[in-house]
Amino acid sequence: MRNSRRRRQNIGYLIGMVLGLASVVILSVSWGEEYLTPGPSNVGHENVKCKYCHISANGTFRQQIQANVLYILEKRPIPADFGHKDVSNKRCLACHRRSNERHPVYRFFEPRYKKVRQRLKPHLCVTCHLEHSGKRVTMTDISYCQSCHKKLVLKHDPISIPHHQLIRDQRWQTCLGCHDFHGNHIMETEKEVANSIISKRIFEYFNGGKSPYSKIKHKKANKEPEL
Repeated sequence: MRNSRRRRQNIGYLIGMVLGLASVVILSVSWGEEYLTPGPSNVGHENVKCKYCHISANGTFRQQIQANVLYILEKRPIPADFGHKDVSNKRCLACHRRSNERHPVYRFFEPRYKKVRQRLKPHLCVTCHLEHSGKRVTMTDISYCQSCHKKLVLKHDPISIPHHQLIRDQRWQTCLGCHDFHGNHIMETEKEVANSIISKRIFEYFNGGKSPYSKIKHKKANKEPEL
C-alpha cells in the first residue's frame, strides 16, 4: 500500500515537472508572428507589424497572474490585462486619425446614443473592423444606420427620393450606396437613388474587393504609427 502511494506521488511529481518545464519553454521561446496570429490580417494591414497594435501589458507574467487571481477572489476591482493589452481605439487612430471624420468616436458618447452604444458599440473600431478576419469590414448588417437616423428629416432634401420616404420604407441599404461611413473618399453625393451603389458591390468591398467609392481620399493611413 505504501509503495503504491509513493509510486503515485512520484508520478504526480514527474507530471508536475514536465508541465512546469513545458511552460517555461513555451514562455521563453520567441515564436514567430506567423505562428501566433489567429487569422489573416485584414485587407490593407498585410504589412503592419504586430507590435503596432499589440502593446505588452503592464507588469511581469507573474504579476499579471497574481492580479487576476486577486480579481477572481474579489480583492481587486478590475481584471488585469494578460500578456498584451486589448487593442484600443487609440491604436487604430494612431494610423487612421482624420480631422474630417464623419462619425467621430466622441459623438457616440452623447447621452442620446446611450442605448445604441450599449447595444451596437459603434464607439469601438473593432465592432466593424475585427482584425485577423482577412476582410476590410466585418460588420455584415449594412442597415445599422437606422440605429441613429430613424428620425432624420431634411428641409431641403436634394435626392430623388426624400430621406424621410426611404426611412419610412426601411430602405436602409441605400445609405451606404450614397455615403461612405467615415467620409474619407472624396466624391460627389449621388442625387439619383436609382444610381446608388448596390448592396452586392458594398459587401464585395467589405470582404476585400475593389472599392465602389472614389479612389481619391482625404487622407491615407500612416504606414508606421508612433508606439
